[in-house]
Amino acid sequence: GYAHWKGQVLNSDELHELYEGLKLNNVNQYDYVLTGYTRDTSFLAMVVDIVQELKQQNSNLVYVCDPVMGDKWNGEGSMYVPKDLLPVYRDKVVPVADIITPNQFEAELLTGRKIHTEKEALEVMDMLHAMGPETVVITSSDLQGPLGNDYLIALGSHRKTKADGTKVTQRIRVESPKVDAVFVGTGDLFAAMLLAWTHKHPNNLKVACEKTVSAMQHVLQRTIMSAKAQAGGNKPNSAQLELRMVQSKKDIENPDIIVKAAVL
Repeated sequence: GYAHWKGQVLNSDELHELYEGLKLNNVNQYDYVLTGYTRDTSFLAMVVDIVQELKQQNSNLVYVCDPVMGDKWNGEGSMYVPKDLLPVYRDKVVPVADIITPNQFEAELLTGRKIHTEKEALEVMDMLHAMGPETVVITSSDLQGPLGNDYLIALGSHRKTKADGTKVTQRIRVESPKVDAVFVGTGDLFAAMLLAWTHKHPNNLKVACEKTVSAMQHVLQRTIMSAKAQAGGNKPNSAQLELRMVQSKKDIENPDIIVKAAVL
């Protein structure tokens, strides 16, 4: 969200070296792996190798992947990572992921299908399930919902295989009030909280999403109020719109449910 940024892009060798250090000290016993924004294809391929190795040690490990590639502005989608990341996400990463949290544009990229209606979104989520993940949440979309234009729609789908081999799919829709500002880091916060709440409610995607989206609302409302107060009548800038995470600690840990999910 800022005009300038500095630093290095980590590559696969550097990631591998860090992981080797964890292994040598025997501190590579994980229950969860979460990945987000990545710019380097070799790094992403190395993540897949590491996740597969960790899953061999712990078959219950859950890999949550936020396939950060791009977004839509005024209806037009564009990628903000190199285009060669798409096939790596589609062919290597998504198949080993248990939970994925694409936005609408990223779900379209991964499946090669455009979404114009809720029905098409559900079909795209089925295609994503078929690629591997048990849980798919389209974190934001430009679909129109029952509550109208002032609400942002997220859709979730959880597919379980029962003991007798039959598959059961739970689908939900969450509509949350739009906040008139551009925030940075909301996708990261969403993925992290969905990980936490699916851990607490592994078989109830509805409750996990209600808590995730409600906590998001608390954070965003607190952020916009604070940003407007700081801006004093002007348009808030990027620094003023930094998410008020620390101030929202209680809401993140135990959110009042202010957004309900509908079961589809």
